[in-house]
Amino acid sequence: MSQSERAQTLAKTALALMAECDVPPNPENYQLFYAYSAGENPAISRVIDEMIKQKKSFSPQALEVVRDRFLGGNRLQRAVEDIGSEITDTIATVLNKLAAAGRDTEDYGRKLTAATGALDSNQSPAGVQNLVKSLLGATKAMEARTKSLEDELQRSSHEVKELRTKLDRVRKESLLDPLTGISNRKAFDAELAAAIEHSRKSGEPMCLFMCDIDHFKSFNDTWGHQTGDMVLKLVAQCLSENVKGRDTAARYGGEEFSVILRQTHLRAGMVLANQIRTNVETKKLVRRSTGDLLGKLTISIGVAQLAPSDTQADLIERADSCLYSAKKMGRNRVVGEETVSQSLGSIVTA
Repeated sequence: MSQSERAQTLAKTALALMAECDVPPNPENYQLFYAYSAGENPAISRVIDEMIKQKKSFSPQALEVVRDRFLGGNRLQRAVEDIGSEITDTIATVLNKLAAAGRDTEDYGRKLTAATGALDSNQSPAGVQNLVKSLLGATKAMEARTKSLEDELQRSSHEVKELRTKLDRVRKESLLDPLTGISNRKAFDAELAAAIEHSRKSGEPMCLFMCDIDHFKSFNDTWGHQTGDMVLKLVAQCLSENVKGRDTAARYGGEEFSVILRQTHLRAGMVLANQIRTNVETKKLVRRSTGDLLGKLTISIGVAQLAPSDTQADLIERADSCLYSAKKMGRNRVVGEETVSQSLGSIVTA
């Protein structure tokens, strides 16, 4: 099946499901159900499957929550576009005012030139008096227009300043994971590139953690997605509490997290990784409504140190391989490279 044929099939499937669920066929809802039909976002699939299974209403409010949760980047993009449009409108207003002020200035200049010519000719006292009155009137009108322009420019400056603040806030939001509040994958990619470049220039070491929540699927399957979200938030909080300053904790995707540690050797990185692992293990998951204990929460962590020849992908792959080893060896442990120069088969556990 060609890409075009697949897209048409997915579109028909999405529209049919929207009709079945009595969902208005607007662009926002279509995008959500198309993503569900494509099956490329497991989280969207799980949530919509659960809503269908439990026969929950696809109300506008419920759909908005799902869109904001999983397609938040589109919301932020719309916010950027709206702010850009506002800035464009403000600039257009200022330019129109400046053009009008330019015309007023030219008109005033012509009046001054005409008055100068009239004064050079023989004028009666009454004529001079009328000329002075005319000039005074034109000058006052020009002063009023200038004051109006100054006020408009001041207002516009204030508006642009507010819009820049909003734009900066939206930019920061675009780098945060909406569920956990820590850095998202986009921010992680940018920060990792910056950390590698800094390490290259300074000669300082740096480490990367790849972390995964053990048996996360069982939390979702047993207790529901709200509990799964609570688990994700709890792990993100543990990472944030132990990672400060120049270092970065991020949600890499799904139940996987990552930590970028600047100026850190492998051994020191593993010490911190174990500190985080222990901190997570001590947390108790309790259902607030009943007080029931929801089980033990643990994570596995793979640690790699930047090697001289590493690309960004190389470093992630090695840390991910160490994480895989930790899962394979029984979970709830830290596995790191013994030395950067050794192969992936030479690892140290803690």
